[in-house]
Amino acid sequence: MSTPDLPLASNGGCGDGCACGADADAEHLECGLDPALAQLLADAGLDPVEVEDIAHLAIQEDLDHGVDVTTVATIPEEAVATGDFTAREAGVAAGLRVAEAVISVVCTDEFEVERHVEDGDRVTAGQKLLSVTTRTRDLLTAERSALNLLCRLSGIATATRAWADVLEGTRTKVRDTRKTTPGLRSLEKFAVRCGGGVNHRMSLSDAALVKDNHVVAAGGVAQAFKAVREAFPDLAIEVEVDTLHQLREVVDAGADLILLDNFTPGECGEAVALVDGRAALEASGRLTLDNARAYADTGVDYLAVGALTHSSPILDIGLDLRAAE
Repeated sequence: MSTPDLPLASNGGCGDGCACGADADAEHLECGLDPALAQLLADAGLDPVEVEDIAHLAIQEDLDHGVDVTTVATIPEEAVATGDFTAREAGVAAGLRVAEAVISVVCTDEFEVERHVEDGDRVTAGQKLLSVTTRTRDLLTAERSALNLLCRLSGIATATRAWADVLEGTRTKVRDTRKTTPGLRSLEKFAVRCGGGVNHRMSLSDAALVKDNHVVAAGGVAQAFKAVREAFPDLAIEVEVDTLHQLREVVDAGADLILLDNFTPGECGEAVALVDGRAALEASGRLTLDNARAYADTGVDYLAVGALTHSSPILDIGLDLRAAE
């Protein structure tokens, strides 16, 4: 789908007409991005201020306190062009509004954007995703940083969609882990959502996960669970188990979610029967796209796949420059 050209503000601040922070409910939009773009990011579950910070960091890293020497030397200051972000291969788009944010922090003038697809859409090779018209120098300076994030996030969304497609028709959802790139967790987990997956906890503080080292330190799986429950009585607690015996212990203790570590599909089936709906079950380890359906057919609620964020290849996307119309 295509939307009309939308003029967006430059990075000079929101200006007198900005609605960012106009009331208490909009405090999260207080940033230098265009208010409409900030709202789109917020609607997608992203913090516009964080996205703006990431965009600035990416550009600062690329410029290293200098200028884009090649672009400054070869492109007239007043030149204007249109850049088409174009998929070189089929996949799922994610991070288009993030790419816009990168362009926004570089642009010294207003720019126009035409959105051909939305985050989460399947795209084909050769398909235009986003077209931006602005000063040519700004486009080329922002190109690599915008593409680095867009390709990375689209690759995660594409990989996640492959898992979600395999699981279609079952109750099982593919879920990410905390194995994310430092500083990019919220963006990478957003990309998982774009691909049809669901998120595990975002941080160490919003849910508990009792793993093998906690069990060793606490003297047993039941003891570890009890300690967390006493310290944080209102928090959801997931417990990792290696055996059906441990599973019986923690389900009887009242665990909300149980991680079945390196269980076979047959063992997962036994676990589902044993738990009988008293807790949600998540399979982890030994998982591949080839055996994902076998695990899902056991009735587990989630498949935990760290590779979604730590090993997904990028989706090849390029920027094609053309004369502005």
